Amino acid sequence: MRKWLPLIAVCLGTFMLLVDVTIVTVALPDMARNLNTTFADLQWVMDVYALVLAALLLAAGSLGDRSGHRKLYVAGLVVFAGASLACGLATSPGVLIAFRAVQGVGGAAMLATTVALISHLYSGRDLGTAFGVWGAVSGAAAAAGPIMGGLLTQHLDWRWIFFVNLPISVVAVAMTLRYVGESRGERRSGADLPGLVTFTAAAGLATYALIKGNDYGWGSARTIGVFAGAAVALIAFIVAELRGKTPMLDLGLFRKGTFTGVMIGALMLSGAAFSYFAYESLWLQSARGMGPVTAGLCFLPMSCMSFLTAGLGGRLLQDRISPRVMIGGGLLLIAAGSAAQMAVGAGSSWTVLVPGLAISGVGVGMATPSLVSTAVAAVGYQRAGMASGAVNTARQLGNALGIAVLGVVFHAGLASSVHGSGVARPAAVTDALAAGQAQGVLAAGGADRRAGLEHVVHAAFASGLRSAFLAAAVMGVVGGLAVLALVRRPSGAQGGGHGAGSDGGQGQSASASAEWSGADAVTIAAEA
Repeated sequence: MRKWLPLIAVCLGTFMLLVDVTIVTVALPDMARNLNTTFADLQWVMDVYALVLAALLLAAGSLGDRSGHRKLYVAGLVVFAGASLACGLATSPGVLIAFRAVQGVGGAAMLATTVALISHLYSGRDLGTAFGVWGAVSGAAAAAGPIMGGLLTQHLDWRWIFFVNLPISVVAVAMTLRYVGESRGERRSGADLPGLVTFTAAAGLATYALIKGNDYGWGSARTIGVFAGAAVALIAFIVAELRGKTPMLDLGLFRKGTFTGVMIGALMLSGAAFSYFAYESLWLQSARGMGPVTAGLCFLPMSCMSFLTAGLGGRLLQDRISPRVMIGGGLLLIAAGSAAQMAVGAGSSWTVLVPGLAISGVGVGMATPSLVSTAVAAVGYQRAGMASGAVNTARQLGNALGIAVLGVVFHAGLASSVHGSGVARPAAVTDALAAGQAQGVLAAGGADRRAGLEHVVHAAFASGLRSAFLAAAVMGVVGGLAVLALVRRPSGAQGGGHGAGSDGGQGQSASASAEWSGADAVTIAAEA
């Protein structure tokens, strides 16, 4: 039993990190009421965590190789715990958003080191068992996040979705220091600071423009200026990676069609499958009157189907179907699931979402097991660490941008319906609904107008959700077609990757990436 204590220490951090992607979703309406947030504030609460994760993952992996994986993992736990405490004590949206960003810093340090730590701790059959347990814990986080968030929010307070991280972090730090040995990877000559800064600027500015575009006006000089800044930062990132001696991401990898296809698929998958959850939660709680626990349970069809498809059927399917079909077909199923949810109408209940969520869950379970392994096979195991880090970065960036893009179309759908209903002050009503204040809108209308306003509210949410589902379906189709067009079955790349020429550090990286791909499906299910 003692040999598994290090695994428990690593899994505690993994569980906490992944739960925090989902646990916030069902607490958004309570946050909105308590902190008097705007729609943009709610988007940032969700988005900034994923955005910082995406920005720092590659850099954190490089830092862990140089300074030590255990050291960085413990530092990540401490930062995550401190930020969680600050989030729970926040008295304004700005403070909450700022410390959600700090949570992302800690989360990136943990996510970038867990695979390397497990690969260092175990070998042989134990390594496969360890990654199986780690993957199962990741899958459990997918199902537990919305339910935990609902229970804590409904029976205690939304702040407890952050406070609960404190005792878990203390136990994880103590066990890591006691049972986990230090490990390091291949040392590089220096950090890619220009790449880190320019990538963060490009992703942050693009997300900011998408979230604030409704407030500033899409044709305003301010919005256009921010988008232009994002474009300049992206160009600067490309220049930095092409000229840098130790780039975070070797852009030469994109010469390989398979790697490019997988990156597009990973980027689109997160946006297509998960980014509308927040807006569904607002509808379920704010408009349909559900409690946080019940709303959290509504998301189980996707989590359960993705877990079952990946965990039980993933290996069987991968033995018979090429990665091109697995990933591309999975993305098209995600698109179909999103499109199926467009059946939502003004009189619909939560059950209208179930078929689409289940179909999307099957797609997630099909697509995700092969993402990392296919990217690594395309570029060779000598670049396994960079390839797996790039895919994970694409997923997190897709989640952040997906929330922002779907927020734009969701708000537009709301506005279109409200403006066509003939209510007074339609812009104010739209903003209130988007911020989760449907009950306040109904109360302000008085008892004599309540029935008419209820129809307006339900019709507006249905319109907004249909717009979001359509955008998600388009993302899934784009990703699926890109994968089907670009990804090819590797010809000998996989076998060659394990051959001579790999030193200890590179071999460990290859082993980690190979095992990561086996658990990757249930890990990604946690993003739901």
